[in-house]
Amino acid sequence: MNIDGKSFRTILPADDGASVEVIDQTRLPFAFELKRLASLDDAAVAIRTMIVRGAPLIGVTAAYGLALGLREEASDEAIERAVEMLAATRPTAINLRWALDRVAAKLREVEFSERATFAFAEAGRIAEEDVESCHAIGRHGAAILADLHQAKGRRIDVLTHCNAGWLATVDWGTALAPIYVAHETGIPVHVYVDETRPRNQGAALTAFELNAHGVPHTVIADNAGGHLMQHGKVDVCIVGSDRTTASGDVCNKIGTYLKALAASDNRVPFYAALPFSTIDWTLDDGVAQIPIEERDGREVSHLTGRLADGGLATIEVVSPGSPVANPAFDVTPARLVTGIITERGVASADAEGLLSLYPERRAAA
Repeated sequence: MNIDGKSFRTILPADDGASVEVIDQTRLPFAFELKRLASLDDAAVAIRTMIVRGAPLIGVTAAYGLALGLREEASDEAIERAVEMLAATRPTAINLRWALDRVAAKLREVEFSERATFAFAEAGRIAEEDVESCHAIGRHGAAILADLHQAKGRRIDVLTHCNAGWLATVDWGTALAPIYVAHETGIPVHVYVDETRPRNQGAALTAFELNAHGVPHTVIADNAGGHLMQHGKVDVCIVGSDRTTASGDVCNKIGTYLKALAASDNRVPFYAALPFSTIDWTLDDGVAQIPIEERDGREVSHLTGRLADGGLATIEVVSPGSPVANPAFDVTPARLVTGIITERGVASADAEGLLSLYPERRAAA
């Protein structure tokens, strides 16, 4: 997508052909910097510390990380070690394991001397597929926004949560892809951007994206969403997902469930946008079965921001000595989800709806 009129992707092979470059998202929105990943360890650290984040993007980064690791050792044992190391970095998003399993399964049929090259190329294919999937999600979701615009005859106000834009994928994004497509096709859209505590990924990342792309938006406190819905200021909610069950339960950034409850109470449509790689066909009860990552409490107790002189500072905002809990995700039950927007179309949030888009899964189901 666009930064100062120049097109960027979040991850791409470096000019040396032996590493990859990523946008360092821990530096946004105040600094735009690229970071080089040259080894398996580099990729693992980038995922764990959220230099890269977003379910589709960490899957692609993990695939490249596996390829980088195979340049040092390409045995079956090395593949297994690298897969387990990378899979452990972020336990909730299913795309991570999906990408690793896809690459690892194909590597078994490749000669040792060719494995690193093959894995690097396969990671590139996963990246390109992600771009295509997200663009398709954008087209299907934009059709929903177009119908709302036609029915209401005015701009459409969308509420989103966290960052599910192009920074969370390779390009286009998931929840923001319909907004980008609608904006580019002339449908008037405005986005209410939840700040998304504790890491403020809405205020920092989603707002950065929308601002750079020229999409009208307003940053709001997390607790303002329900109030806006009560007063008719939100036409539709669209969020991303880090793992969606075969029954339509949606796991996304902490606080999503509360937005879905408010949307249900105010009869506001609530959609989740996600590619096929985010669906975990092995699970049917998201609340009981999806592992929820517990992150460092310092993300809650401290905030980093820019000072008046342009410098950055981290400050403590919680009473010293108070214990802090930091679950990173929650699960929105399918009954609260109006529909799931995928690269194949829009499905009802239930097993039959998803299987109608992915009939090849019926035998397994």
